[in-house]
Amino acid sequence: MNEEYLKLLITAMMPIGELRAAIPLGLTIYNLNFFETFLISVLGNMAPITLIIFLLNPISKLLSKHSQFFRWFFHWLFERTRRKHSKKFEVLEEVALVSFVAIPLPMTGAWTGALASFVFGIPPKKALPLIFLGVLIAGVIVTLLTVGVKLFI
Repeated sequence: MNEEYLKLLITAMMPIGELRAAIPLGLTIYNLNFFETFLISVLGNMAPITLIIFLLNPISKLLSKHSQFFRWFFHWLFERTRRKHSKKFEVLEEVALVSFVAIPLPMTGAWTGALASFVFGIPPKKALPLIFLGVLIAGVIVTLLTVGVKLFI
């Protein structure tokens, strides 16, 4: 694997950068083509999300089972979040999750979407395709924005 591909993949895997950093990096700094940049960025973004989606619940149960602090923390987190946001979220659960992941702004994206799906109790098999769809949409948005900015520079 070429060094630029690896750097792009790692950038896309990071919770801070995700696609917002990876796609502009691939298109402007490394001068990779659209297809390579998009594909590597989406795959890199989804790799840790798959693990997170399927491991968060078992890890939280294990920690809660063996620690009073974690039992209290997860109970507080779930109750507080669901009490404050569940009515809004339940109505448009799928649309809300996809939209939240698809909007390429700070504090949104696949990592936060994976955490939200865990907190709101969306089963992993349902959450994963919704997050993937959001990542695809975010990838298209970031690619179009990057190309648009690149044309003006």
